[in-house]
Amino acid sequence: MNANTRFRLSLMMFVQYFVWGAWWVPLGTLLATNGFDDIIGQVYATQGYAAILAPLFIGVIADRYFSAEKVMGVLHLCGAACLFYVSTLGPGSDPQQVVLAVLVYMIFYMPTLPLSTTIAFNASSDTTKEFPTIRVFGTLGWIVAGLGIGFARLEQTNIPILISAGASLFYGLYSFTLPSTPPRAVWEPINPVRLLGLDALKGGGRLFVIFIVASLMTTIPLSFYYAYTNTYLVESGVDRAAAIQTLGQMSEMAFLLLLPLLLLRLGIKWVMVIGMIAWAVRYVMFAYGVTSLGPVMPVLLVGILLHGICYDFFFVAGQIYVDRTFGPETRARAQSFLALITLGVGMAIGALFANSVYVANTLAAGAHDWKTIWLIPAGLAFATAVIFAVVFRERKASPIEATAPLSRG
Repeated sequence: MNANTRFRLSLMMFVQYFVWGAWWVPLGTLLATNGFDDIIGQVYATQGYAAILAPLFIGVIADRYFSAEKVMGVLHLCGAACLFYVSTLGPGSDPQQVVLAVLVYMIFYMPTLPLSTTIAFNASSDTTKEFPTIRVFGTLGWIVAGLGIGFARLEQTNIPILISAGASLFYGLYSFTLPSTPPRAVWEPINPVRLLGLDALKGGGRLFVIFIVASLMTTIPLSFYYAYTNTYLVESGVDRAAAIQTLGQMSEMAFLLLLPLLLLRLGIKWVMVIGMIAWAVRYVMFAYGVTSLGPVMPVLLVGILLHGICYDFFFVAGQIYVDRTFGPETRARAQSFLALITLGVGMAIGALFANSVYVANTLAAGAHDWKTIWLIPAGLAFATAVIFAVVFRERKASPIEATAPLSRG
């Protein structure tokens, strides 16, 4: 890959995640500020709904008829229009209109995640070496967005949405200049079961079913973090909350470097158990991270910095397990099914559950019983970790197997 193509793809990844991170992180705080306190979880559940539809869209349309970069350009231009509209929905708007508008946007956005990966893969001559160095710019985009929004103290305004809308408009136009990624030459009959990866259940065996159930049950409590952390920090008096939250992404990058070593020493099972327990510990930190005197910043910072363990040891390790379990002919569909369960079904159920817990623990004058709100997902994550540790029996892997999936990026 030449330097020009590398730069173009790196910019693509940067903007892809900048667009998402700039408005998605502080959205809950804006909703609470505008009087939509009781629909925060419903709004965040739209990501799950859209993630369920994304593989169908990619498989039926993007893979068959149009070049990936052109599809992505159209989707981001439509997404920009949606975000501009969402930014106008202030106090007094119909709450369900807000939910619907965000859902429409997420239906446009979620398919662009695999599309951006497809474009990068297609332009790479050696994905093992080149893709990780390109994908890291996506994390940097999320971090830069959070730092900018946080230090400017914009969480309680609609400006982050407008920033994302402008970035999405730029990205939509820029997408048409990306390396050509034509549709697949080989056509297959449309099969929703295969597109969603549901046939992976047949080939994975009993352990894969246990793994999928555990992944679903862990994703439910982790939805609390994405939907309510910024709202919690701002309500608790933490200054520049969105900027502080980017420490989690920095931690994610650091712990990713430790993952190969721990996989060799502990195996997939215990790495995932540690990841599940980390979610429980993080929520306990949040539950006791604010006192009557205000936020206890060291405790809250530990909870945020645990994001590297929470994300890498659960999401990334889970992807590696799937990579090991399935052969080349079924691996992609199995990964699609894992994404469907975690980013789709799990996130949707989790966000709706979090919404009910949040609303049930709303106190007078708009305050919240955050201790109870955080201890509930902590208990669920810990219980899932214990059950998974007892019933899951990992197949022994060779040292080469333990590191190979990571090298694929």
